[in-house]
Amino acid sequence: MKLGLANTVAVVAALGGLVQAQCPDYTTFSQSPQGNKSAGPLGLPYMRPDPACRTFNSSAVEQVISDMKSRLKDPDLARLFENTFPNTLDTTVKYFNESENLAFIITGDITAQWLRDTANQFAPYHLLLSQDEELKTLVKAVINNEARYISQYPYCGAFQPPPESGLAPSFNGYAEGVTVNPPVNNQTVFECKYEIDSLCGFLKLSRSYYQATNDSSIMNDNWHTAIDQIFRVIEEQSQASFDADFNFISYYNWTGGNGALSPAVNNAGNGEPKGYTGLVGTHHRPSDDLSTFAFLVPANAMLSVELTNLANILDSARRAKNVSTAARTWSSRIHDAIWNTTVVDNIFAYETNGLGSRYVMDDANVPSLLSLPYLGFLDKTNPAYVATRKLLLSRSNPYYAQGKTFRGIGGPHVDAWNPWPMSQISAVFGTDDDSEILTSLYTIANNTNGLGLIHESIDIYDTTSYTRPWFAWANSYFAEMLLDLASRKPQLIFKDAKPYLPGQQ
Repeated sequence: MKLGLANTVAVVAALGGLVQAQCPDYTTFSQSPQGNKSAGPLGLPYMRPDPACRTFNSSAVEQVISDMKSRLKDPDLARLFENTFPNTLDTTVKYFNESENLAFIITGDITAQWLRDTANQFAPYHLLLSQDEELKTLVKAVINNEARYISQYPYCGAFQPPPESGLAPSFNGYAEGVTVNPPVNNQTVFECKYEIDSLCGFLKLSRSYYQATNDSSIMNDNWHTAIDQIFRVIEEQSQASFDADFNFISYYNWTGGNGALSPAVNNAGNGEPKGYTGLVGTHHRPSDDLSTFAFLVPANAMLSVELTNLANILDSARRAKNVSTAARTWSSRIHDAIWNTTVVDNIFAYETNGLGSRYVMDDANVPSLLSLPYLGFLDKTNPAYVATRKLLLSRSNPYYAQGKTFRGIGGPHVDAWNPWPMSQISAVFGTDDDSEILTSLYTIANNTNGLGLIHESIDIYDTTSYTRPWFAWANSYFAEMLLDLASRKPQLIFKDAKPYLPGQQ
């Protein structure tokens, strides 16, 4: 069933009232098997909430689920797709109002809207926007809400509900006691860790929407102001820490203390000193963990790609030629700086500082080095990527870990022995080798603890121990990967070898 826009809003509102009493909290719901089991050897449960409890319904999404289920040869993979593909729409649309052009999307078990997560949560749906007017309108409202956030707080990555929603702001213990400069309002901002990929996420969602719809109405005053703010951050954070007279340059700092649960950024909240290279610095990684060195290579790679995409959509829409030109200039500068300053012996560094230091590792969160082909920065056959990938999926990467049944890349966000399924998804996007693809695919499928959802991390010593049962981004990323295989490698997963693209027969 596809709800009308007014009904969609009504259901979302009702979920905060009367219907909520009948709908289980999905954090609890997702921690134990629910509906009927799949017919495969894993017997994975049906984990979608009751239709009356879903926060958004799309007939186009339901059609893709039906198409994929009918063609996937493994019932367990079919069940995983059925659970993961609609998870964002089923569970995370906390507020949506078409007339206000506003939508508030939570990450799952954290009631806040992360710019990064939201872009990735909606990534599998972009091909459906031209077919489903309500879904299109929802994504447009998400973009407008995020444009308002960025216009006011471009250094922040996670936000509270818009005041029009009537939803109460959430308390974030990790942000309590943190001093941010420029200052923020905690009624609007959930957390103000500065991460390049948060801004990249907004660019990604905007360009994917425009590419799918050719609707330039997203490029309103809010949106153009947000784009101007993004360029302000790029300019500021590309500067060296010291000028020629050793005056320290600071545009943003983030401190802990006063009871804050997150560690403070060092050097009075300003991070490790950096030199000028043409790259853009960041204080935190996509995992929300502290950067060791300021220039996070995969985040800069994503920025380079999305700036080119920004220029393309502006040119197509015949908008802001000066901004398009600036985007292409910055994209080229960042692209060249990555290749000229971060690659040694065909190995990408994860982070550098422009002063000769480099950190060779990877983190599971996207953007990552492993995900460079997925980001569109290079081809998966590029010799530097092939060499780097081999290193990352080995002991040479300090955050690679391997147990009897599960292995992959994690990061310090949890600990060194809890790799993330997300890394195995990135690995699939980064190879054409059938054997490697199937190994990664079933490493994921066999390690959901019988719950049929993609978790944040899994303990290699005890795979029944995992973090975040309800992590919408990971679910969307898995579904996006299966759709990629449906187009790129249909013979691996389908009963036949005919490629599949949503909306095409």
